[in-house]
Amino acid sequence: MGKTDQPCPLNRHDLDLLSAGRHDRPFDILGPHAQGRQNRIVAFMPDVSALGVVTQAGGEIAMERVEGDVFAAVVPAGPYRLKARSGGGVEWEFDDPYRFGPVLGDVDRYLIGEGTHRQLWQALGAHVMAHEGAQGTHFAVWAPNARRVSVIGQFNHWDGRRHPMRRVGDSGVWEIFLPGIAEGALYKYELVGADGGVLQKADPVGFGSQHPPEKASVVRDISGYGWGDAAWMAGRAEAQDRTAPISVYEVHLGSWRRRWDDHGRPLSYKELARDLIAYVSDMGFTHLELLPISEFPFDGSWGYQPVGLYAPTIRFGPPHEFRDLVEAAHEAGIGVLLDWVPGHFPTDGHGLARFDGTPLYEHADPREGFHQDWNTLIFNYGRTEVRNYLIANALYWLKEYHLDGLRVDAVASMLYRDYSRKAGEWVPNRHGGRENLEAIAFIQAMNVVTYGEVPGIMNVAEESTSFPKVSAPVDAGGLGFGFKWNMGWMNDTLRYMQQDPVHRKYHHDQMTFGLMYAFSENFVLPISHDEVVHGKGSMLRKMPGDEWQQFANLRAYYGFMWGHPGKKLLFMGCEWGQPEEWNHNGELNWHAAGQPLHKGVQSLVRDLNRLYRETPALHVKDCDAEGFQWIATDPAQSTYAWVRRGGDGDRPVVVLCNFTPVPRDGFRIGVPQKGRWREAINTDAEIYGGSGTGNLGEIQADGPPQDGQPASAEVVLPPLSVVILVAE
Repeated sequence: MGKTDQPCPLNRHDLDLLSAGRHDRPFDILGPHAQGRQNRIVAFMPDVSALGVVTQAGGEIAMERVEGDVFAAVVPAGPYRLKARSGGGVEWEFDDPYRFGPVLGDVDRYLIGEGTHRQLWQALGAHVMAHEGAQGTHFAVWAPNARRVSVIGQFNHWDGRRHPMRRVGDSGVWEIFLPGIAEGALYKYELVGADGGVLQKADPVGFGSQHPPEKASVVRDISGYGWGDAAWMAGRAEAQDRTAPISVYEVHLGSWRRRWDDHGRPLSYKELARDLIAYVSDMGFTHLELLPISEFPFDGSWGYQPVGLYAPTIRFGPPHEFRDLVEAAHEAGIGVLLDWVPGHFPTDGHGLARFDGTPLYEHADPREGFHQDWNTLIFNYGRTEVRNYLIANALYWLKEYHLDGLRVDAVASMLYRDYSRKAGEWVPNRHGGRENLEAIAFIQAMNVVTYGEVPGIMNVAEESTSFPKVSAPVDAGGLGFGFKWNMGWMNDTLRYMQQDPVHRKYHHDQMTFGLMYAFSENFVLPISHDEVVHGKGSMLRKMPGDEWQQFANLRAYYGFMWGHPGKKLLFMGCEWGQPEEWNHNGELNWHAAGQPLHKGVQSLVRDLNRLYRETPALHVKDCDAEGFQWIATDPAQSTYAWVRRGGDGDRPVVVLCNFTPVPRDGFRIGVPQKGRWREAINTDAEIYGGSGTGNLGEIQADGPPQDGQPASAEVVLPPLSVVILVAE
């Protein structure tokens, strides 16, 4: 027998608590308790007419109904099973959950209490396993202030009285092994909260969920996946270094494509593994970034209000099929980043909010714990167990699903206690300041742990302020991210592009200001989903002018972006200039994608990705000031020119921009070396839908020094265009 709880004699108090579903130490009462060479077995079994004990020898001993639904019998010591009979005469035999000892050991208890259990998901949650000779599922949940916690499901008629759990020392964890419960079983935790109220909650460390709007967790066995991506995993550190070409395709899985033959359902993970990966590979992107796929209740949140941080959403398939998507990407040489949301969580009743009847994961004070912008709750980063829960979650995705990094959402909202709050609506830190010191410490710890335990990853911060050293190492006083989204660059340059070209000369610095700080962080230049929703219009429709000019402006902007220092990120549909604003309820306008001007933009992005990957000068020093030099800028003509350089021996690149509809023939510009230069990209080329104005593919730099450069060349700058020249 594996049970170790000390026996406790039955009394009126115990009987009342068992019947009411309020007993917080059920293993002290239920199951076997030694009486000399025999065991006294107590069971709580509602809705049966009779209950018996089947001994190891095969005999059956009837149990006495003590009172109500409580039965007891004295039997020979040794293994046993219970046999129940319904009022209609139906009989069934089963293992008694209360004969099994604990699964969690002293090390788990210690690490959970200390807040350093890096593999927390291996201790908590629902695990299909064999325990003491029986097959079943082990359930464990952290709820330190609960008076009682039970597992409920279809297997016990959702009755919280039937399977109350045991406390695991003083760790705040409750556990039980339920024999016979297998993969696919629905379950929740029923808690009697600190205030006596009864709560039903999804598993905070559940690996699967019902399809929303249903709310139960699902037992999922996430072990045993046979990964075949060893080559990618071994080499990804080089592919994700700050000197590597990194071009990210951001995707909302539910609206990339849909199957219109069966009511417009989204593609499954397995279908996406085939179709999405083939598309991303063809377009030349190096990485795929997924909007949050941790289980979430409301489609309209796009995943940014998660309730199941450890469960890949069932909307597209079970966990192993999500692994199929990641592995397919790795087989194609594509990294996968996950949009991760540790900044807040929704108030949905089945989620983390007041999980055990108290503000457990969140702050009690709404000035610290309530997000006014999103009507969500803020994690209490100062609580050891909460910090452990989140850091372990980051490791979970990186280790269990082989993800290549995390894009951390809304970092700015985490860093500042007064984020989006008025005076008097926030609580200063212990020094009287506005910085959230606990959140900063959590972020630093998360980056130290993930980079330390999972080689080759890249973590990216969506951080919209000038907080210093976001992408600097923690030991140098930084937050420890690998990269940071450059929101300032995005806002400035889009404001410029939305100007009528005749007015752009008055906003010239909006395209140059970003170079004042371009190398203060390891930047990603993001054109994300946030730029094509909520009335902002599509990228194409942001551009001024008639249809031809809108397409020309968009092509020129992408040429500017790919020639500019910084890694690249583009949201789905933007790569071919979708005319409509993004709608998460539908799919991209693939019909428009087949039209000539849209196909031209798509071809340009494909070629920009190819040139970016193949040309060291365009990526090796993306994050290094030595890789960039201005040649000339002219506000009156709205022209810009600069040099990109790689390492020693790499051919330099010159980027020339003309943001007016006036062609510039005979435009003389300084270049860093004499000789032949190849026109590698001309955004006005006919193959991209342009007018075909250009330099016939080759330029001879045989002119005198100019613009601080040792040579010069006469070039043609087409209207509303970017020309990228590579030295031969």
